[in-house]
Amino acid sequence: MRDDGTLDDPNGPGRPADRSDDTPSTDPTTACPPEATGIWRTRFRALRTPMAPRPGRTRLAVATGAVCCLGLVGVSQVGFGAPERAASPAPTAEAAERAAVDAASRGMARPSTAPTTPSAAPSPTVTAKAKPKAKPKPKPRRIVPVAGLTRAQMDNATQIVRAGREMGVPRRGLVIAVATAMQESTLLNYASGVLPESQEYPHQAIGWDHDSVGLFQQRPSSGWGTVAELMDPEYATKAFLSALEEIPGWQDMPLSVAAQAVQISAFPDAYAQHEWRAGEVVAEILG
Repeated sequence: MRDDGTLDDPNGPGRPADRSDDTPSTDPTTACPPEATGIWRTRFRALRTPMAPRPGRTRLAVATGAVCCLGLVGVSQVGFGAPERAASPAPTAEAAERAAVDAASRGMARPSTAPTTPSAAPSPTVTAKAKPKAKPKPKPRRIVPVAGLTRAQMDNATQIVRAGREMGVPRRGLVIAVATAMQESTLLNYASGVLPESQEYPHQAIGWDHDSVGLFQQRPSSGWGTVAELMDPEYATKAFLSALEEIPGWQDMPLSVAAQAVQISAFPDAYAQHEWRAGEVVAEILG
């Protein structure tokens, strides 16, 4: 018997591997933990008797201790072997504040992350622009006959003034041209009885002064133009004014002198009597 209170079998082989002492076994299935060994030792002491050891009893005691050791191993694995859970540390003030913020954030309404189907883009509103109103064309001013003229005479005077404006003739030349036509044809477009051809064109009267035709009684035989050209009031006016502009200083001449320099009439002073009426007619046409 050893000093630690265990029983030794005096009849055993005496090898360390066969000894049943306090040295724990290296086999994890048979080794008893220290706690189980202490419990088993206490219980085994109570069973000790001063009786002399016998081989049969020794073997029974060893077998009983082995069974007890196995049972204690199971108890130790259930009661003692399970490691205790580490106590969680007490929450600090920072952790408590963070938990409060998380709770508040969970309580807040969060935007939905569900994919949304893009709605069709609204078509741009097209605002119809109001079309600018077309400015009404100014109505041509109706020219009223003045100076005792008829409508036909006033219309012929208008053609003379417009033809002169196209040529850029100054107002003085327009007055001279109208006064000359008043004297030569009383502002009527004459055809010639001598030239039957002249009567084939629009005319307002027929004269018998040789081959003179038109508003200015110009003669085709003198080189003023063809019968057809001279029966046109516009052409006849431009032919007269072109000859007038070739006279040096015509603008400063008396009306009768300037007209006579072009017409070479048998009555050179007759043109002056129509000057004031011609001025009134030109003023009405020019507005």
